[in-house]
Amino acid sequence: MQRIGILSDTHGVIPHQVYNFFKDCDELWHAGDIGPGVLEQLQQFKPTVAVFGNTDGWDLRYIIPKTQIIEREKLKIVITHIGGYPGHYDKDIIPVIEAEKPDIFVAGHSHILRVMYDKKYDMLHINPGAAGRQGFHKKATLVRLVLDGIPKNLEICEFEKF
Repeated sequence: MQRIGILSDTHGVIPHQVYNFFKDCDELWHAGDIGPGVLEQLQQFKPTVAVFGNTDGWDLRYIIPKTQIIEREKLKIVITHIGGYPGHYDKDIIPVIEAEKPDIFVAGHSHILRVMYDKKYDMLHINPGAAGRQGFHKKATLVRLVLDGIPKNLEICEFEKF
């Protein structure tokens, strides 16, 4: 059993809610648009799997990939930044989804919190929304869940942008 914290679109800022909401997590997944200094801080807090986003500079693009394919608790996970959502996936990620057949697909970019089951690809789609203050979103959001053979106990933290 693993407790996972999922976030995206921090754009260089880590709100204090990240440390509170993810304090009992075993690992963090960051779905891009990380910003300067954030990855290092998160890695000091918890083991962190991350992908770069469209606003991330070459400093991050050299050390983390555009897409991560990982396995946790016998579940395959694909994490990317620009991925879309069920019925509206980005054309570049569809071949990855079809080849990898993930149980969980995590994408950021839209700043819109969305958790949906995709019947076509038989996977759970998670967009954790945006944790930072940059962007049009009115509320910042974080997601955590438990992996125990299946994803379960999904919780959302919503707070005012600061």
